[in-house]
Amino acid sequence: MKLEVLLSTFMAAGALVAAKPDYTTFICHRGESDDAPENTLLAYKTAVSRGFGFECDIYLSADKRVFTFHDSTLTRTTAGACRKKCAEANWENEISKVDVGGWGKWKGSKFSPTRPALLEEVLELARDGRQIYVEVKPGPEIVPYIKEVFAKQKNATPKNALFIAFNRETCKALKKQMPEYKVYWLTSSVIGSKGARKPVTAEYIIEGIKETGADGVDCHFNRKIITADIIKKVKDAGYEFHVWTVDKLSDSLLAFERGSQTVTTNCAKKQLDEYRAKNK
Repeated sequence: MKLEVLLSTFMAAGALVAAKPDYTTFICHRGESDDAPENTLLAYKTAVSRGFGFECDIYLSADKRVFTFHDSTLTRTTAGACRKKCAEANWENEISKVDVGGWGKWKGSKFSPTRPALLEEVLELARDGRQIYVEVKPGPEIVPYIKEVFAKQKNATPKNALFIAFNRETCKALKKQMPEYKVYWLTSSVIGSKGARKPVTAEYIIEGIKETGADGVDCHFNRKIITADIIKKVKDAGYEFHVWTVDKLSDSLLAFERGSQTVTTNCAKKQLDEYRAKNK
């Protein structure tokens, strides 16, 4: 049996063997977003070409197309060229026309112009042995459209794609309408409203997973908060534990040591190269 398959088996079983930096344990955040504009096919293809799985964010347009974008409005990554909310813009004559490859540090780069991607285009990149984490940004109203997109394609399967979402109702809808796919409930390491914020606890995480019917949690990693004890309690309860978004190798190694099964990062190749250089 190949090493990566053995590693995946240990991870799925919640074994005590700590995961390590690898192609199967690093998930590229919004694609390899340190080296290509986030949430574009270019960023996803860069992740795939380097051997990694990746995470993408999706919204539902006003004309009911599922497309990749992080923010609730189109402002930031279009450099202000379009300020509409994602849910209020049409794919056909608005979203598909914007350039999301020329903002910020990408201004004047080889990536400009490039448009947001449709979910069906992203799913063409699915392959066994790696994972696509599809972060569902809206509420449960988007789920029937996601299901329709998945039904029309063949590459993405429960073996190589899963869903993550902060919205508890969205998680519930995904598990109800697409039960064959894993769902991880997303949460921060600090919860609560302004003025009453507090560190997350294992009990809170387990409660959220149980309520949503999710298969595990994908939690923001704060080294002062997300301890080995918290991760162990969640895994001992029968659930998976994954973390985001970690861009320092020292933090990634700590997250793995404490029991995280994957680490989502903006710079997967950079971290893996650094890890391998130190462990020749």
